[in-house]
Amino acid sequence: MTSPAFPIVDLGPWFDGGPSGRRAVADRVRIACESIGFFAIVGHRVPDGTIEAMRAVSRDFFDRSASQKMAVARPRPEQNRAYHAEGTETLARLAGNETPPDYKEVFAIGPLDVPADDPWYHDAPGAYPNYAANLWPSDVPGFEAAWRSYWSAMEGLQDTISRIFALSLGLPEDWFANALARHCSMLRALNYPAQRQLPQPGQLRAGEHTDLGMLTILKNEAADGGLEVRDLDGKWHEAPPVEDGFIVNIGDLLMRWSNDRFRSTLHRVANPRSGGGARRLSIAYFVAPAYDAMIECLPGCATADRPAKYPPVTVAAYRNARFARTAAPIVTAA
Repeated sequence: MTSPAFPIVDLGPWFDGGPSGRRAVADRVRIACESIGFFAIVGHRVPDGTIEAMRAVSRDFFDRSASQKMAVARPRPEQNRAYHAEGTETLARLAGNETPPDYKEVFAIGPLDVPADDPWYHDAPGAYPNYAANLWPSDVPGFEAAWRSYWSAMEGLQDTISRIFALSLGLPEDWFANALARHCSMLRALNYPAQRQLPQPGQLRAGEHTDLGMLTILKNEAADGGLEVRDLDGKWHEAPPVEDGFIVNIGDLLMRWSNDRFRSTLHRVANPRSGGGARRLSIAYFVAPAYDAMIECLPGCATADRPAKYPPVTVAAYRNARFARTAAPIVTAA
């Protein structure tokens, strides 16, 4: 499979180029979002050390025994937290397809340092499980510190990209700030192990799906069996990692928010072509606005020829309906 024209956007002019540089970056991003819905960014100012520390502790965790990992297993099926063992997630269900579970394992966290005594985070309708407590492995040195540092870097990048999106849509740069002030984003490390046995028919490392949030910021690595993106003609293309960069893609919420002006594109993680292949680690930050943010057509995204397509919906209502499709049955040994 060939690679599509995958735009690489240098964020340097956004930070250093003044108003004209910011406009140039926003224009490049707009073209990518209206066409393929994927682009890569370089010049992002996330320190290399933050990325490498995150990778190192995540590999260390996934190399632990099953019993050690299960000690921090997801506490409840609806909580996207902590460790998810192989066979417990089927992303193809997000696209309405039924396949065997994804060939991967996951560790995930949500918002950090959530106020314990504020009912908005815990008791209001739609709050749960967006701010559920995080679990941390105690036997992986430096794990929590590395994840916290990476989360902080992603929050900064989330702010930058949301401002670029706003400008690219003809809105004030801070348009999304209120919706993201108490965001319920997720950070996930996804370990795609070497495949010890042949996958089942239809089983992939991650089945084809669209992301349901606002946007995703992905750090992947070069290894056989990686991210593939489907073009408008239905053909699948490899999306190779970009050295010193991140891959960004539009999620379903932003597609809906923009009245389909920005595209949320089907993608998947393919199986290795060379037998069992090599292990692959990806780190994905899924940006989601506050659960009570209302997703309705943005100013300027509806016209007489293209009226608003979707009724308003809260983030919580939309996410909960979509997440309910992804949980695979958990099978325990007799």
